[in-house]
Formats: sequence, structure tokens, C-alpha cells
Amino acid sequence: MKKTTKGKAATKKAPAPKTKPPKMQNQQLELDSASESIHIVEKLIDTICANYKVNEDHYGNILVAVTEAVNNAIYHGNKAKPNKKIHVAFSSSAKAISFTVRDEGEGFDFKHLPDPTDPKNIEKPTGRGVFLMHRLADDVKFSEKGRCVSLSFDILAN
Repeated sequence: MKKTTKGKAATKKAPAPKTKPPKMQNQQLELDSASESIHIVEKLIDTICANYKVNEDHYGNILVAVTEAVNNAIYHGNKAKPNKKIHVAFSSSAKAISFTVRDEGEGFDFKHLPDPTDPKNIEKPTGRGVFLMHRLADDVKFSEKGRCVSLSFDILAN
């Protein structure tokens, strides 16, 4: 049996217009000075990179640079003291995504760090985090006597 409609022409529903998902604008986290906090930041980076459709190469750069900053904040800045927090902020613009990592430590002299590529430093187990941040991020700025680092990644090049 055929179903008919009286007085109405059968119409096909037009497909919904394709829209871009809303971009994440700002995120802020307050984290404990513990290694478990690195996993929380990794998940944040995964979500942000998926939202911005960041390619694998840029994703790797962001993941390593930001987790190095958080690791440094936990172990060098806050000395892994449970009463001190790590503050991570994310922001975006039309051209870049940026992360700011702030610790509650005493700071450090970020202008005079030993070169980790110097043969006398190659065997040292630490000292590569800031070097990696400078190599992987498009812009790195330290402030607050080294307690805060801002990492910016161009997304136009993505």
C-alpha cells in the first residue's frame, strides 16, 4: 500500500550546513606538583590539538615542549613540594596557540643556562628541557624571574 500525503508535496530534507567546531579559546588548570599532573596536561594537549586539527609533527612539538615546561615546574621550580601548585593556561589566536606554565618556586636564571650540546654536558641527566622548548616552540618567553614560561606555536603553518 502506497502512502500519500494530501495537499503537501513530498520534500527531501536539505542537509545541514557544514560548520566548523567551535575553537577552544582559553583553558586554565591548577595542578599538584606531582608526576601525575603531566598526564593531565597530555590530555589537555590531545584535546586542543584534535580541536585545531594539528598535524602530527606539530602535535609532537607541542606535546614535548609543554610537558617539558610542566616537568621543569614540578621538579625544578616547585621541588615537587605537595603544597605548591603548577598553573597551566592555554589561549588561542587566529595565528597561534599558546601555553603558559607557572610554578610557585624561587625562579632561575634562564639567561645563563649551560649548553646541553657542549661535550662536557652531554652525559648529564638533566639540563635539556629549556633547550628543547626553544627548538620546538615558535616563540618562548620567560618571565617572573623564570617562574613562568610562555610557549607559542604557529597554527597557520599547520
